[in-house]
Amino acid sequence: MSTHHVQRMSSLLAKTLREDPADAETLSHRLLVRAGYVRRSSAGVWTWLPLGKRVLDNVSRIVREEMDAIGAQEVLLPALLPKEPYEVSGRWSEYGDLLFRLKDRKGADYLLGPTHEEIFTLLVKDQCTSYKDLPVMLYQIQTKYRDEARPRSGVLRGREFQMKDSYSFDVSDEGLAESYRLHREAYVRIFRRLGLDHRIVSAVSGAMGGSASEEFLAPAAAGEDTFADCPSCAYAANTEAVTFALAPASFTARTGPLEEVPTPDTPTIEALAAHLGVPASATLKNLLVKVDGEIVAVGVPGDREVDLGKLGEHLAPAVVELVTAEDFADRPDLVRGYVGPQGLDKVRYLADPRVAPGTSWVTGANKPDTHARNVVCGRDFEVDRYLDVVVVQEGDPCPSCGTGLRLDRAIEIGHIFQLGRKYADAFGLDVLGREGKPVRVTMGSYGIGVSRAVAALAEQTADGRGLCWPAEVAPADVHVVAAGKAVPLELAERAAGALAGAGLRVLLDDRAGLSPGVKLTDAELIGVPWILVAGRRSAESVVELQNRAEGTREELPLEEALARLT
Repeated sequence: MSTHHVQRMSSLLAKTLREDPADAETLSHRLLVRAGYVRRSSAGVWTWLPLGKRVLDNVSRIVREEMDAIGAQEVLLPALLPKEPYEVSGRWSEYGDLLFRLKDRKGADYLLGPTHEEIFTLLVKDQCTSYKDLPVMLYQIQTKYRDEARPRSGVLRGREFQMKDSYSFDVSDEGLAESYRLHREAYVRIFRRLGLDHRIVSAVSGAMGGSASEEFLAPAAAGEDTFADCPSCAYAANTEAVTFALAPASFTARTGPLEEVPTPDTPTIEALAAHLGVPASATLKNLLVKVDGEIVAVGVPGDREVDLGKLGEHLAPAVVELVTAEDFADRPDLVRGYVGPQGLDKVRYLADPRVAPGTSWVTGANKPDTHARNVVCGRDFEVDRYLDVVVVQEGDPCPSCGTGLRLDRAIEIGHIFQLGRKYADAFGLDVLGREGKPVRVTMGSYGIGVSRAVAALAEQTADGRGLCWPAEVAPADVHVVAAGKAVPLELAERAAGALAGAGLRVLLDDRAGLSPGVKLTDAELIGVPWILVAGRRSAESVVELQNRAEGTREELPLEEALARLT
């Protein structure tokens, strides 16, 4: 057994705080600062103190062990990167203000790496020349940089953060599918060992490009992601990735002829619905967007919103933008705020499946201050293309079984992508194939937020008394508290020495001049799995053993407590 040294709190760099820091919005932010794990250095940039560094290292160790187990090889790439590869991939401009850009003394452009697809592609291009060199999976655990507009929530969303990113390189799509499967299974093992409750949800690829894509989400109130999950079946998806089947018309309208109605001062759907005495769901909202510069109308029921992310996914690689006031200047046929699909001759009309043939609507009359009612789909207007583009709402039907979906908050802790050939194409990454001809390599990209996992764990496991770490990531196995003067200190020293000798990691509170109550409050705040209190009873070698997570306490002789812990 390896023996660990005992970490004495009398010399530990960790000041616990009684009060929450003023700027802390989330539980993990408050507790990691209060328990002496991290300190803010500047906006979105954090210093890891000794206790925090131990937890961070434990998370990294678990990630490393599971990545190594699937045959991935660890490398370390620079964080300071030249501009050129990111120009080749288009991400120098795509990333916009998220990139930290800088110049060297000669005026050459650099960036601080947000993620490393480009550089890994170039590394493999340099090192692998034949199909015999593949497949290969490479990973690093490294500091990444993104200039978040509003860094908040402590280490949950920083501008500098630790991330494990890995990349697979294969000669075939079947090979990529296998590398993806290995990563997916490794991630499940990693999050299980970390003690993180998580869901795997289908996601959209977004700026990363590529085909299959899944996110690993840790449900938590502080989460910035919303995901939909089904109470009846296993379905779960990021809200942008929820797709509804094209439903047939739910009713056929028995309506009279189309009729125009003056509707002054009704700029919003709510005002219009109230003015005409109809529910918002009976109105048709028409959003104008530009698709690669061409104005297109998107129709959805008035009680729903258009999900621009979803719309962008459907129309990719075209660029989708909202129209501006200038776009109306030379389009007299488009009356801002009063657009209706009837009479839109020169505009493509996309609609949600709920705008089905036979349904009747109140919508804009293409004249100022005027709406039209009894506007029937299939009679008064045609839909050029049906797309599922509405923002998901609580209670929408599950695409898998039809039960009403629940919406929950979560923290994104991992993301896996089958990238395909986007980067291999950009950098001409070919190897010599079996037939002696060049073969284009196909890639996967896989990320885990290491520093973010620390915060997600704190969010999920903390209780009213403080942090409460799972055993594998805790900064120590046992927190020994000397609860009194001479004899208890001697007993605590003896216990700490025996535990360390048996290979356990021990934190010993040997601070002089503090009451046992203060020390115990700190022990609960710090959140190590076991707390051993020496010196609360007059009986010489009786100690109290507390299980931090379960809140149980029992008194027993020191030898029994040691046997139980080791």
